[in-house]
Amino acid sequence: MSHQTPPASTLSASGIGFAVGCYLCWGLVPLYWKRILDIPATEALIPRILWTLIVLWIAALVTRRTDETWTKGGREWGWTLLAALLIAGNWCLFVYAVQSDQVVASSLGYYINPLMSILFGLIVLGERLNRVQALAIAIAAIGVATLALRIGEVPWISLVLAMSFASYGLIHKLHPQPPLAGLTREMLVLAPVTLFALGALLMQPNSSFAQASLGEHLYLALSGVVTAIPIVLFHAATRRLPLVAVGMFQYIAPTLTLALATFVFLEPFTSAHAMGFGFVWIGLAVFSFDGVRRARTGFEQKSTSASLAAE
Repeated sequence: MSHQTPPASTLSASGIGFAVGCYLCWGLVPLYWKRILDIPATEALIPRILWTLIVLWIAALVTRRTDETWTKGGREWGWTLLAALLIAGNWCLFVYAVQSDQVVASSLGYYINPLMSILFGLIVLGERLNRVQALAIAIAAIGVATLALRIGEVPWISLVLAMSFASYGLIHKLHPQPPLAGLTREMLVLAPVTLFALGALLMQPNSSFAQASLGEHLYLALSGVVTAIPIVLFHAATRRLPLVAVGMFQYIAPTLTLALATFVFLEPFTSAHAMGFGFVWIGLAVFSFDGVRRARTGFEQKSTSASLAAE
């Protein structure tokens, strides 16, 4: 069954609810991972992949979409594997950032992400930037460079998070898949190596995962639900809202994450951070303004064409 993207003027109340719920979950997720400090991010990734696969497979059974999980052609499975490695790496780095008190850096990464996606579209897809988009990217780049100069090091966590997630999105743009089936396939291709890694960890009595209590293992089991719910909400939102509207809501997540970092986890937010983030926020504001303007212009042109056709 195909789902049509709503016109740009449509703002479904349920769609807004799903979008807000999705980005609230993603913005608050550091609270979950902050309680897992004794198990390294690389080891915590193993149960996350397996439990996410279980949750998604149950969802596929309930919605009767298990047939969508299987695809023909080894080439598509190859792209699925690459996407899976990117999203797994992104997850692992994010958890590492939370555990190492670098949530501010992760927030910056997801602010940069939409602009990184534009850059990839330019380089890989041959898309053209208009002047406003080019200005937005330039302003954000100045922000990252300023932050790097002020703190004395490249904000690699922010950049790798942005690049990995933008690359993941690029693969899905080049090789679109049904949302539930796509992520299920990605977890499936990772499952054999993950199961092998799980066995290896359990055979090492000194590993943090092997020494974890039953309560910690049960808590890790929730990672499947924590991962799957916002993804389901996201795809429910995209079916009910124009993409430009979904894009506007995406800034809820890094804003919440930044608030948690500074006010709950008490990470430092220095003048260097303020200057770097400030440039990035200005770039995002310019980018968002252009996106809304272009969507409105496109809708007005379609409405005019429809009116002329009806006469």
